[in-house]
Amino acid sequence: MLSVEDARARVLALMPDPQPEAVALTDAAGRVLLQSARAARAQPPFAASAMDGYAVRAAEAQLGARLTLAGEAPAGRAFAAPLPAGGAVRIFTGAPVPKGADAILIQEDAEREGDSVIIREAPTVGAHIRPAGGDFEHDAELAAPLRLTPRAIGLLAAMNAATLTVARRPIVALIPTGDELVHPGERPGPDQIIASSALALAARVAQAGGIPRLCPIARDNAASLLTALEAARGADIVITLGGASVGDHDLVAQVFGSAGLALDFYKVRMRPGKPLMAGRIAPAPGETGPGPAMLGLPGNPVSAMVCGELFLVPAIARCLGLGDLAPPQYLGILAHDLEENGPREHYMRANREALPDGRVALTVAARQDSSLQSVLARADTLVVRAPKAPALPAGSQVAYVPLDWLP
Repeated sequence: MLSVEDARARVLALMPDPQPEAVALTDAAGRVLLQSARAARAQPPFAASAMDGYAVRAAEAQLGARLTLAGEAPAGRAFAAPLPAGGAVRIFTGAPVPKGADAILIQEDAEREGDSVIIREAPTVGAHIRPAGGDFEHDAELAAPLRLTPRAIGLLAAMNAATLTVARRPIVALIPTGDELVHPGERPGPDQIIASSALALAARVAQAGGIPRLCPIARDNAASLLTALEAARGADIVITLGGASVGDHDLVAQVFGSAGLALDFYKVRMRPGKPLMAGRIAPAPGETGPGPAMLGLPGNPVSAMVCGELFLVPAIARCLGLGDLAPPQYLGILAHDLEENGPREHYMRANREALPDGRVALTVAARQDSSLQSVLARADTLVVRAPKAPALPAGSQVAYVPLDWLP
């Protein structure tokens, strides 16, 4: 069996290169910038007032001096003439500083008497002036790759970057398999359950930046599996859910093999999620390119979601141009004793709590069965245990991965 690290490397090697597409800035939030953006102008494009007050020459604005009001400069309209000797221009935040002025006398430090401005607190040279290009210069770069947060969108707007080159969002087709499954909202038979893993993974795909495509449930026969595969055509990544355990593996591999699946590996030394398989499906007649990557995830919902965190989210990141990533790992301390681990790397559902001293306390759920979605829903963390890790007392340091991490 492969280690988690080796399996992830092989999964990432199956992923397609990022594909560029142009989008409007208004549609770019959450997308991944694939081509660096450059500022079309400096910010601010002129020396601007940082406060409401009066634009003056600091040498003339001494304590008790009386200056003559020469005009006004509201935001969006500059005082056109140079500042006259002994003069002051009423100015508002964001307005261009008149030529010849080198300080802003804030209004609290001035007294008006008709057209005279009396200095009650002398300003220094440069006081309350934002210099031209003080935030960024013309042609300043926002480097790719970068997931575009609201803060980055604001910066790009200020740079006057109206159109961006971003990575195309990969399409991820999800195929639940099994005679025992029905869709949410349907009436299950006495021996059936609700297909939940596909919905959970679809939400995770969208959260990570992909486009989920829910395919029909594939029943445990070749015709149904092939029908579901046809519904997945055109996707960048095809995910099967279930049918990857020892007893069922041959059916999925055999049927997909007849459609051109080249299996890369099967089984990973981890818990939960051991029966994971990966490969590439040959393109259908008329399709171009190498064909979609395929991941066969376990049917147990917790196993499927843990595999999604460890393999699928990094795969989506690779398609988005963010490189070959692994889920981030941090160190915390156990809030209680923890028993020794078995022969596989174990990803244990847990919750974390920030302590006053800056450390993170980790409480591992008592029940770790891979069918327990209620435990997963309440968790926010996966505690990572190495194969055959010894029992640990409370206070011991352990590694953890935050759930719902974003690359």
